[in-house]
Amino acid sequence: MRNPVNHLHSVVTLVILAALVSAEEPPVSKGHLVLIGGGEKPAVAMQKFVELAGGPNAAILIVPTASEQPDTGTYYEQIFEHDYECTNVTPLALSGREDAQRASIVKLINGAGGIFFAGGDQSRVTAALLDTPAFEAMGEAFARGAVLGGTSAGAACMSPLMITGEGNFNVLAAATVDLQPGLGFFPGAILDQHFIARQRENRLIAVVLEHPDLLGVGIDEATAVWLRPDHTFQVLGSGWVAVLDAIGASVRRQPVPDGEAHLGVLGLRVDILLPGDVYDLGSRSIVGPGGRVPQPGAPAEAGRMRNE
Repeated sequence: MRNPVNHLHSVVTLVILAALVSAEEPPVSKGHLVLIGGGEKPAVAMQKFVELAGGPNAAILIVPTASEQPDTGTYYEQIFEHDYECTNVTPLALSGREDAQRASIVKLINGAGGIFFAGGDQSRVTAALLDTPAFEAMGEAFARGAVLGGTSAGAACMSPLMITGEGNFNVLAAATVDLQPGLGFFPGAILDQHFIARQRENRLIAVVLEHPDLLGVGIDEATAVWLRPDHTFQVLGSGWVAVLDAIGASVRRQPVPDGEAHLGVLGLRVDILLPGDVYDLGSRSIVGPGGRVPQPGAPAEAGRMRNE
């Protein structure tokens, strides 16, 4: 005779399994990121941003929040209009949290094909945006397929954890690099910018040794990463992108008098990527194709380039 308790257990198990199988997977974001490491803005990256936004007639927004210079929005508006023939560029009046609550700002974000973040101080961006209607609208736009771009601080703010620029960068020691929550659009990594030009290797090494679950991605000046919805990114521009991977490394801590413990490591993986290289965040490996991609002729930026 069949045991009714066992039979009931089997039925419940089958119901649960059926529900799990039929449950829809979480929606995958359709958005792209085009992030520049500061300095010269490579034409190939800017053109890719415009293309992904929907072309020169697409609605493109400028987020000047990181900058303290009042003409930053106009500066980027002129670049997109003059150098890339864009016809629908709007600088957002978004300097603080009060602005990020405004329905007019949210409406503009809802209609945007591309949103570009200026350089400056990345902490100004997160202080103004996190947990606001404008930030929620950006997330929804990104999920629908809008492209987010940025340079310097506008790139640094895109990771889940963000290097603020504060701290002691002259040592490899615990708790010496100030980190704050970032916007989180670039998954599984922490971003640094001006990486080779300003010799920022030590601070990114210190961060990944304390957060080995996150890849360290250091983007050089005049160089960009184009992150696709499948979580692969391609290097664009003329410089380098360094990827630091401490997931399988053995991290050592050595106490020192009157200071934070010094950090050592065995087995830290460092990949140096060149233009054209494609890296998979999921497998933590270069997946193809190496070598250089064609670099379109750069429109002149003489007299307008800022050291962001």
